[in-house]
Amino acid sequence: MQAIRSILVILDPDHAHSLALNRAKLIAGVTDAHLHLLMCDPKHDHSALLSLLKSQLHDDGYSATAEQAWDKTLHETIIGVQQAEGCGLVIKQHRPDSPLKKALLTPSDWKLMRYCPSAVLMVKTEAPWSGGVILAAVDVGNSDDEHRQLHTSIIDHGYDIASLAKGHLHVISAHPSPMLSAADPVYQLKETIERRYRDQCREFQSQFDVDDEHLHIKEGPADVLIPHMAHTLGAVVTVIGTVARTGISGALIGNTAEVVLDALESDVLVLKPQEIIDHLVETAPRP
Repeated sequence: MQAIRSILVILDPDHAHSLALNRAKLIAGVTDAHLHLLMCDPKHDHSALLSLLKSQLHDDGYSATAEQAWDKTLHETIIGVQQAEGCGLVIKQHRPDSPLKKALLTPSDWKLMRYCPSAVLMVKTEAPWSGGVILAAVDVGNSDDEHRQLHTSIIDHGYDIASLAKGHLHVISAHPSPMLSAADPVYQLKETIERRYRDQCREFQSQFDVDDEHLHIKEGPADVLIPHMAHTLGAVVTVIGTVARTGISGALIGNTAEVVLDALESDVLVLKPQEIIDHLVETAPRP
């Protein structure tokens, strides 16, 4: 987070009050990052508002630029500008679609999380970050190189946000329930599964300096446990990552991040491993 030099802030043409801009100002106030405001609207009639917002940011001491653009779809427009401006973080306010619309069409925010090569912060609430709990969701049971890199990124960003907000970092890792049909006996007994995860977690804790009080190991599906733990702790930000499997077209994000997006009551920061980012850069739309 501290290394981000430029932030892309998505403004909503239908809502004057921008939670995304408020969060961007908070981060830029600490990191000195440049703010690039983007209004995604094919009408291109927001010049006066953008000029006013940019002027106010300059008066408040921020470095800021602004533009309005449209290219086929919302997520393609955002990614095209993100690539053109070299922004390391995209901040957008999330407004959930209706269940019927989600059943018929893939939500734009899901597509943005899937295909954007940079980190994406989905803002869901006005709650202040100051002094709050930052929840980092990791899969300690997966220790391949890709997951280790992703864990490092998730925890580093979690600590950065906790430092920025003078808050506290907590970590959650879910492990599967026993499965009598599992080929590996390790996954047939609850005690064996738990012991194996505890062993892996001790190594994780040593590497990332997470004590027992701030590590939560739970049995069950991650997409249920992450929102539950975020609610229990009163988290203001949840940091989650994804590792795409080879052979999946477009390096699709795992559906855990998509499912928890609407279920979480906190802001959500979505991260990807460098290999996936490199692939998405190659396939990103150009403005």
